[in-house]
Order: sequence, then C-alpha cells, then structure tokens
Amino acid sequence: MAFWRKKWCREVLAVFLSVCILLQSVEVDTRPANMSSSKDKTPAEKDENEILPPDHLNGLKMEMDGHLNKDFHQEVFLGKDMEEFDEDTEPRRNRKKLIEIFTKVDVNKDRSVSAKELQEWIMEKTKEHFQEAMKENKNSFRAVDPDGDGYVTWDEYKVKFLSSKGFDEKEITDKMKKKEDLKLDDETQEVLESLKDRWVQADNPPPDQQLDEEEFLSFLHPEHSKGMLKYMVKEIVRDLDQDNDFKLTLSEFISLPVGTVENQQAQDIDDDWVKERKNEFEKVIDSNHDGIVTMKELEEYMDPMNEHNALNEAKQMIAVADENQNRQLELEEILRYSEYFTGSKLMDYARNVHEEF
Repeated sequence: MAFWRKKWCREVLAVFLSVCILLQSVEVDTRPANMSSSKDKTPAEKDENEILPPDHLNGLKMEMDGHLNKDFHQEVFLGKDMEEFDEDTEPRRNRKKLIEIFTKVDVNKDRSVSAKELQEWIMEKTKEHFQEAMKENKNSFRAVDPDGDGYVTWDEYKVKFLSSKGFDEKEITDKMKKKEDLKLDDETQEVLESLKDRWVQADNPPPDQQLDEEEFLSFLHPEHSKGMLKYMVKEIVRDLDQDNDFKLTLSEFISLPVGTVENQQAQDIDDDWVKERKNEFEKVIDSNHDGIVTMKELEEYMDPMNEHNALNEAKQMIAVADENQNRQLELEEILRYSEYFTGSKLMDYARNVHEEF
C-alpha cells in the first residue's frame, strides 16, 4: 500500500534522528500529533540540519505525514517568540511578554482582540515563519553547494545527505564517480528514493537535473511553492486514500494509526486525537460540508497564506478562551489560558494584570 511505501515521513526519519540531528527533535510521548518541535533547537543547529527536509512544517496546520500540527496555534500566535516561552522560564517574564504581544494584536487599542485583529496577526506571524525559512535556506544551500556555482546537483546533495548520516564523504564521492555500489541499508535507500522524487518535483520547468536556491527552498519547504504544495497534498491523499478515488472520507482521514493503547491515559490521548481530526475535517477542511475532502479543498487548507483559514483559526482560538462569550479576547482571558497560547502556565500571575496593563 502507498501508506506503507511512504511511511518514511513518519517512521524512517524518526529512526535516523539518532545519527543525523534534524531541524526539530522528536516528541516520543505525544504520539498522535506531529513528531517534532522547533523549540528545542538553537538557530545554529537549525542551519546545520536543513540538509534533510523536516517533517515539521512551521506555520502549517497539517504536517507532511498527514498528522495535525498540535503546536500550530502557538506557532501562529507567537511567531519567533515561541522559543522564548519555555516551561522553565520565569513566569513573570513570560507574563510581561504575553502582555506585550496582546497590545500588538489589539490594533484599535480597545483592550480586546477581535477575530479580524487576530486573523491579521496570524497572517503576519505566518509570513515571519516564511522569512525565517528563507534565511535558513541560504545557509543550507551554501552547505550543499560546495563549488559555489549557484546550483546543486542531485549527486552533490546525495553526498552531503549521506555524510550527514555518518558515511565518509570522500569515500562516497569516489564510489559515485566510479559508479560503484554504495552498499546502503534498505531504510537509507528508501529515504533517498523518496527524496529523489521530491527533488524532481522541485526542479521547475524546464527541468535541468539541478536546483537553484529558490528551487532548493521548495524542496526543503514545500509550503513556499504552490507546485510543491500540490505535490505534498498528493502524497498525503495517496497515504490516506483507501479506495483510490483521490478523495478523502472522514473514516479515511481519521484512520492513521495512533499507537497501541496500553492504559487509560493512552486511550484518552487516542480519543482526543480522533476527536480533533474529526472536528478539523468536518468544520474546516470540508469547506462545502458534503462529507468528502477533495484535493482542491486540501490544497486550500494546506496553503499557509489562505486568509480564510487564518480567520477560521482566529475564531477557534477565541472560542477556547472566550469565557464571557463576547466573541473577543480580553487580556485576562489570554493570561488565564496562557498554556494554550504559549505552552506556559501563568495563572498565578493573571490577577495582577491591571497593575501592568
């Protein structure tokens, strides 16, 4: 089945994490959601590790493996500030930072955030993720373009990729020149084949068997390219589409394996995962509510610059914390639900908000 042929996005990459530091680290105990997080890596590590496309796509609600990005609402609310909100950070500092963000989102200064204001903020933070990826891509491109000619051939990339896996770069280069067998294990070979498919897709017409810096950005970050976005959607649909009709039903969308249930806590995680995917399918992705998600609907959903999606996300975020049901967010509500917006608990400090605001 295609699902198992393409499972490298989810499983094979996880195996390789021990030998190749990726852009993000794996969160083993959050099985149902995306398997990586950008908060645990320094900027230097990010630059070094962009050789392999990450499975975690900042600013997208669905990952390349078809999982929902559980940190999406934090990414599009905090942007680059996400790394500053750590569980070990001094709560007063986090509270002050959150107040600063609130004042920026509250454009009309009426001390409440509307869905429209939050939508505009989400779009701004999404663009920020794009700019960050482009900056990192420059460093990554230089790393895989040893002769500095502005182009990277598949062989150049392949050498750098394998050396990042622990293979001897000189030995690999010599063998490739002599067209000798590289004696790769099955898993590494499978990853390379999948990457080659993606490489070909990123090679804009007319294809010349090499990527320039812009094409390399599409290879690493398909969310930056409409063409690559379509390719990524095809891959996701192929993995989930059980009857091969190029459409997704609700049952197909929630059929990804979420792991073996070993106890009640794991069962609750699985149930929450299914509930979240069902809600997203019915209320957001299936835009005409006919019970079927087409590839076009999924493309629109996956497009990070889709303003309608940003508005939907804003409304969902407001619904989580809108205790007084006025369809807006006050600062007290955001502070009270700080863990949802930032991953950091600030409840003990919310009572002092009026002293600083």
